Order: sequence, then structure tokens, then C-alpha cells
Amino acid sequence: MQDSYFVTPADAAQIEQLKGVYRRTMATTDSIMVCEFFLERDAVVPQHQHPHEQAGYVIYGKLEFTVNGQTRICQPGDTYQIPGGVLHSAHALVDTLLIDIFSPPREEYR
Repeated sequence: MQDSYFVTPADAAQIEQLKGVYRRTMATTDSIMVCEFFLERDAVVPQHQHPHEQAGYVIYGKLEFTVNGQTRICQPGDTYQIPGGVLHSAHALVDTLLIDIFSPPREEYR
């Protein structure tokens, strides 16, 4: 049994993952993980891939996202999905806050 079923931002440290890219690992179960990402204007997440499925939601800001060679500008309310193993990258055009969900959880983010 878990100690708590709730996570607040005060419970989850914000970690600078890359220059200008900050991650806060929020809710995590055996099969999914929710992370909050804040990207400063002009922050870049270089092209990469991982075996985890990823889905996200833009809360505020504007993000140029490239998934498998397809580039889109994502704005508040937009969502995206990235199958495991697919190359993707991002560039924050302004300060941006988004939520990403990973399945299975990323062990390095626990």
C-alpha cells in the first residue's frame, strides 16, 4: 500500500535536465509516469529516442516539436504522442510548460 496517492509540486524537486530544461517527476505507478517540464525560451532538447511511449500536453508557451521527421509548432492545449524508439526533438520558442506521460516509467527519472 502506498503512503500517499497524491503528489504536489512541493513534493517533487525540479531538476535541470539540460540547459534551460527543467523536469519535475510527479505521479508514478508501475506502468506510467507523469512529468512536468519547463523549458526556457530557446532551450533545446536534442534529437533522441527511448523505448518508452510518450504522450504530452502543452499547458502554456510555444514549442517547435519534431517527431520522426515531422515538425509542428505546439501551443497551449495541443497534445502529441511518440511511440517508443522514434526519434524526436524540441525547441522552446518562448517559455513553455508541458506535461509528459511515459509508459513504462523512465527509471532514470524516478
